[in-house]
Amino acid sequence: MIKRTINGKTPQLGQDCFIAENAVIVGEVHMGDQCSIWYNAVLRGDVHYIKMGNKVNVQDGAVVHCTYKKSPTTIGNNVSIGHNAIVHGCTIKDNVLIGMGSIVMDDCVVESNSIIAAGAVLTKGTYVPSGTIFAGMPAKQIKEVSPELSKGEIDRIADNYVTYSGWFKAE
Repeated sequence: MIKRTINGKTPQLGQDCFIAENAVIVGEVHMGDQCSIWYNAVLRGDVHYIKMGNKVNVQDGAVVHCTYKKSPTTIGNNVSIGHNAIVHGCTIKDNVLIGMGSIVMDDCVVESNSIIAAGAVLTKGTYVPSGTIFAGMPAKQIKEVSPELSKGEIDRIADNYVTYSGWFKAE
C-alpha cells in the first residue's frame, strides 16, 4: 500500500481494514471500519477530502477523487464501488452499489439503497432518489430496487467483500 501525506494531510484508516499492497491512498482520506481497498485502486484526497463510512469496498482499478476546493467525495456505510469505477466529487449515501466501470461525476448525489448499473455514467449534478436503479449514458432511472435485489446484491456484495478481505488479512 502506498499511503502518503500531502499538504500536511495524512490518510486515516479505520479498524479491521484491508488495503492491497499496490493500492494508493493519499491526502485527506478518512476511512471507517471494515473497509477494503483492492488492487490498483486509487483514493486521492489531495485536492479535497474523501470521507468513507464503515464496510466500504473499493474494488480493483477504481478511482475515488475530488475537485479542487469545490467538490469533496463522501461515501456512506455498506457501499460497494465496482472494478474500474470512477467516483469523483460526489455524495454516495448508505447501502449503495456502484457497478463496474461506472462513472459518478461531480456534485452527484446517490441516495441510500440505490444501484448504479455497470457502465452507467452519472453526469455532473445527477440526483439518484433512494431505492432506484440508474443505467445508461447518460444514466437515467430504469426501475426501483426491490427488497430481494437489495439483499441479493447490495448487502451480499458488501458482506462478501468483508469475507474476502478476511482471507487476505489472514495470510
